[in-house]
Amino acid sequence: MTSSNDTTSAAELDLYQDVVMDHKRAPRHFGTLPAPTHQARGQNPQCGDDLHVALVVDQGRVNDIRFSGQGCAICIASASMMTEAVLGQKVVLAQALQARFRAVLTGQMEAEEAHLGKLISLAGVRRYPGRIKCALLGWHALMHALGEQAGDAPTGGDREQGAGEVNP
Repeated sequence: MTSSNDTTSAAELDLYQDVVMDHKRAPRHFGTLPAPTHQARGQNPQCGDDLHVALVVDQGRVNDIRFSGQGCAICIASASMMTEAVLGQKVVLAQALQARFRAVLTGQMEAEEAHLGKLISLAGVRRYPGRIKCALLGWHALMHALGEQAGDAPTGGDREQGAGEVNP
């Protein structure tokens, strides 16, 4: 379906929906890291989505990333796609991607201008304001984690305690 403000074809929407569902069914980089340098937890008390994002950052680059937790299809798919998009990237590029993704979902930027790659599959979420927080939860946790200094990340047996928490 198209409208004068949206040039996305029905075939593209079907493809995008397939990409989102594939990431929900088989999330990439799901699990925990044994020794993250950065981590944060994101929770949405309104819907119960709860994600933990952990990273290994070395010399300004995201060398490894994992997420764990539970959430709706949009939340899990977005976090999965986020891990693929930022793995191996410089932190500044990951932060810039987050800003563009957020701008698209909040209607501040057109998807075609944002250069989101596969993340464009989630651009349609902006039509459903109640789901925007679901799509941004993992990204909020990522940004919160990257805001930590490497030495601030908790270590040892209780990684959740002291890990940054954020609500979108």
